[in-house]
Amino acid sequence: MTKRKSDVPRPLKKAEYTIQFATRQAEKGWTDLLSTTRNSVVDAWDFLTRTPRASSERNHQLKGQLATVERDGKTHGRWQYELPGGARLWFYVEGRDVWLVDVHTRHPNQTKS
Repeated sequence: MTKRKSDVPRPLKKAEYTIQFATRQAEKGWTDLLSTTRNSVVDAWDFLTRTPRASSERNHQLKGQLATVERDGKTHGRWQYELPGGARLWFYVEGRDVWLVDVHTRHPNQTKS
């Protein structure tokens, strides 16, 4: 047996989505959220790998100028997953991939009314 500790990656079911970072900001924000709200981030992970386009109290497509995001010459619907405490995950879905575009550690000003 090896003495080196290594994490076992969470396996995905064939019907589940993979989560990818579309930006460095999203990667940094994700790391920051994990250090402060790990349980909520795990719940978000579970939701996004199973049903990222399901509208719910916490998950919905953004509206107005924020409703779409352009990546690699393609336009995608931009969604928002709301975590407790105001944090937000902004993402789009392409195929079986969920692409995190922005990870906000608190409520973003762009969506405050």
